[in-house]
Amino acid sequence: MGLSNTALTVLVLLGLALSILALYLLVRVATREGTKTSLRTLPPDKQVEALVDTHAKAIQRLEGAVRKLAHGERQLGELAKEAIRHVGVVRFDAFEDMGGRLSFSAALLDGNGDGVVITSINGRQDTRCYAKRVQGGTSIHNLSDEERQAIRDALEANRQIVEAS
Repeated sequence: MGLSNTALTVLVLLGLALSILALYLLVRVATREGTKTSLRTLPPDKQVEALVDTHAKAIQRLEGAVRKLAHGERQLGELAKEAIRHVGVVRFDAFEDMGGRLSFSAALLDGNGDGVVITSINGRQDTRCYAKRVQGGTSIHNLSDEERQAIRDALEANRQIVEAS
């Protein structure tokens, strides 16, 4: 699961706001009468400077962590392109004397339209299965109408998801 750029921006802004709040609270506590902190031994202008430096370092660490998260999200996105992401299934009657639409073609495609289309033709005496490689939404093998439809359905589902995003 990756975080979107918007979510990462919100996290950075939230971290910045919390750092500013912590800085305010630390300055307030450090300037109170009777507090014994190492900052108290410094002159007032150096106290604020030390607190600002501490929080600047914390913000830099947070920015580094956000950059790492964004890089990890990009890597996961690249890996996901190669995973099966789109499936199209077409059921049909292969023979006129057979009902129930027991035969099917199923396209299993990745984000680039590469994968396989599997067809199972069910008859009274036997069932035959065929697998054909698909690259870029097409195949070097002859495709039946049902196989082409299964590939179209898988690729169309991909377009619908992209349009909805």
